Amino acid sequence: MTTDSKPAWDVLAAAAAEAGVETEGATLIRDGSNVMYRLARNIVARIGRPGTADTARREVETAEWLDTQGIRAVEVVQDLPQLVLVAERPVTWWHLLPPHRPATPAELATVLKAVHSLDVPTRPQLPPHNPFADIAPRIREATPINADDREWLLQRLDQLQADYRQLEPNQGRFVLHGDAWQGNVAVPDDGRPILLDLEAFSIGPKQWDLVQIAVDHTDFARLTDADYKAFLTAYGDDDITETPEFRTFADIQELRWVAFAASKAASNPAAADEARLRIACLQGEESRPWTWSAL
Repeated sequence: MTTDSKPAWDVLAAAAAEAGVETEGATLIRDGSNVMYRLARNIVARIGRPGTADTARREVETAEWLDTQGIRAVEVVQDLPQLVLVAERPVTWWHLLPPHRPATPAELATVLKAVHSLDVPTRPQLPPHNPFADIAPRIREATPINADDREWLLQRLDQLQADYRQLEPNQGRFVLHGDAWQGNVAVPDDGRPILLDLEAFSIGPKQWDLVQIAVDHTDFARLTDADYKAFLTAYGDDDITETPEFRTFADIQELRWVAFAASKAASNPAAADEARLRIACLQGEESRPWTWSAL
């Protein structure tokens, strides 16, 4: 939480009072880029960072649009005001998920195939996908990381931006989830997957929704050969890892993960250690498959 942002609980209390929602007994679900609380009536309050009202509003519109397209996604609470703004922090209201498990690779692939088959909508107005968003400031502000490593990361960013510019004109234009991994697809007891975390929906090359699971297989050995084959079979497309552009997509994705760890380093010593490990991997000091801890 930045020093100029209102504490999440105070934001929740003010937003709930405006919306007529009871906060007694509220429990924290997650404290990350967004803060989420479970409230009475199985309502989830999602509190964004300061200045992200447009993103939160688009996330609500995206959920409602996906419903019209036959794609099951996390549901907004229709009888509450969407959204409430408190101290520049947006608060939106969602239905609590039923008991569920993360998707298998094949289930994730099936959902992504459906998303990628959608026509680009006029509403919500999905932005162009920007794989480099937030990387530079996260690196520059990561003061626990030594200056030489920060400079090395910025130089790598410059090179990858140049490499990507050479690829971009040749890539397709698809509706993207933007953060496609198994944890962002919940599978309840009825077996019908539910798509989560819609704030990164955007327009761009479908490789951005395929590369995370691809590098899980190639660079981290988190996925067995059988699971990755099941993903490819369910998606029904060529293997991104066998394309000339794969390494550029993979390197950008991995730099994003390094920058995220670096952004947490100032407030979390474990994140600082993890960021240093990830940097060492990128610099070739650790051989693949790598083992990175979740943050």
